[in-house]
Amino acid sequence: MSIDKESDISANIQIGPTTLGMVRIYIEGDGLELPLDFEPEEAEEIAEELRAAAERARQMSKGKKG
Repeated sequence: MSIDKESDISANIQIGPTTLGMVRIYIEGDGLELPLDFEPEEAEEIAEELRAAAERARQMSKGKKG
């Protein structure tokens, strides 16, 4: 599946610190539980990528309105 393809799959996401000093992204969906642990530096990189993607998405949606 492409990152730009729509999906009917729904999931919940939780993000928080672990007792071992990692950052956990926990994804839970229909029959799926996926705990992903990252070093704090990796989590910051992911956060930067999310912010950049959000900004690109904003710019794309502005282009469609005109």
